[in-house]
Amino acid sequence: MNDIRYTALTEKDTLQLGADIALIIRTGDILALSGDLGAGKSTFARGLIRHLLDDSEQEVASPTYTLCNIYETTPPISHFDLYRLTEPQELDELGFEEAVETGCVIVEWPEKGFENLPANAAHIEIGSDDAHVRSFKFSGNEEFLGRISRSLKIRKLLNENGFQDVIRKPLDGDASARRYEMVYRKGKASHLLMDAPEMPDGPPVKNGLPYSKIAHLAENVSAFVAIGQTLTEEGFAAPAISAMDLEAGLLLVENLGDGKIIDADRIPIKERYEAAVVFLAEMHCHTFETSVRLPNGDVYLISEYDHDAIMIETELLLEWYVPEFSKQGISEKQRSAFYEIWDALAAILKTHEQTLVLRDFHSPNIIWRPAETGTGRIGIIDFQDAVIGPTAYDVASLAQDARVDVSKELETLLVDRYIQQRTGKNAQFDAEHFKTGYAIMSAQRATKILGIFCRLNKRDGKPQYMDHIPRIQDYLKRSLNHPVLKSYKSWIETVIEL
Repeated sequence: MNDIRYTALTEKDTLQLGADIALIIRTGDILALSGDLGAGKSTFARGLIRHLLDDSEQEVASPTYTLCNIYETTPPISHFDLYRLTEPQELDELGFEEAVETGCVIVEWPEKGFENLPANAAHIEIGSDDAHVRSFKFSGNEEFLGRISRSLKIRKLLNENGFQDVIRKPLDGDASARRYEMVYRKGKASHLLMDAPEMPDGPPVKNGLPYSKIAHLAENVSAFVAIGQTLTEEGFAAPAISAMDLEAGLLLVENLGDGKIIDADRIPIKERYEAAVVFLAEMHCHTFETSVRLPNGDVYLISEYDHDAIMIETELLLEWYVPEFSKQGISEKQRSAFYEIWDALAAILKTHEQTLVLRDFHSPNIIWRPAETGTGRIGIIDFQDAVIGPTAYDVASLAQDARVDVSKELETLLVDRYIQQRTGKNAQFDAEHFKTGYAIMSAQRATKILGIFCRLNKRDGKPQYMDHIPRIQDYLKRSLNHPVLKSYKSWIETVIEL
């Protein structure tokens, strides 16, 4: 990657630059700050450290005399000043190597460290024309430069759309590769920044196509824009978009609030889950256009949740869950039986009512908005993978919430409430037909999620998702009691542990 250049016109800009870099640092990062006395090295470091401390008034002293100041941030920061070093070995005596292993390191006067500085350091050269205007040149570690470039693109998007003085704070991500930041304006969490660069398709897995293409997963932010636009046009509460860079994969969207449908102990709040399923019933009465024109003139086509998508998702169980939980491995005959079973079940799903399904309609993606009325009480996010599919899909997402324990009693209540709501608007709504589709769809989702969570653990190094496995196993057991799943139940009992 080429060097990155940035100009800070004021001391405030330099502090903000430090804060923006703080958002992307990780354990093991080394920032080597070069520049004359008074160039702004300590000011930049102060902005970075204050942001991690979440205290804009915190005194951050230069380590000129102490040589190293340590801050218990996340990750920990060790701020070195090597100006007074006389011998290279003094760097080791200061605990530099340990600091790199356990946190992030900022080094002023890195040239004093001689050859002892690791080769993967990111170099930041700071020049100053006068007391305020500073020029920054970032070079070195390409991976780190990529993160810096990304953070600066976000700041540029904010500045160009009237959000110059906002504060950015990172949010925990989801199971995807997307990043999120909360944007604070005048002390209020006003917007959410979605950082989702276009993802590569990955290697072909079937018929020359990657998994994302077959499963119809969003590969860029255009999907979020299109689905959000579609939902708001029909009167549903999706976040408004205040700024976007479709090419870069950046969206600044309205913060719908922090209301949850679960309590502090992560227990479902019955009335809110019920309101959410009524929302679904209302949404499923609408007809949605499958061709959506984007603000840049492009057209986004909402995919159909077709046979191939259903099958590629269920196969995740064979690829990731079975190796961990099978009784004696799996034979080719058992593998073939699995495909035959799901071929038949997928064919049944195609006979069921099809509409827009959000695909991840569960507690993390549902915002409770008590000040609103009707369907407006339900705000929806993280819907970029929406497709045209069976109405039972989202009901299963909610009634068998993958992130929290939904009792069998509450699940039954939610399904019955959905049927009641649909029947109230259409006397011809076939409740038993829907229940059959719900059983298949809930089993398909549980099958897929068991595979995904094992994959997140094994491939992506995220063992925390294994904590959810017992819950998903229990959901699958419930679904298997429906007669339409008799063959699949027999297969499960033969091949794997639940």
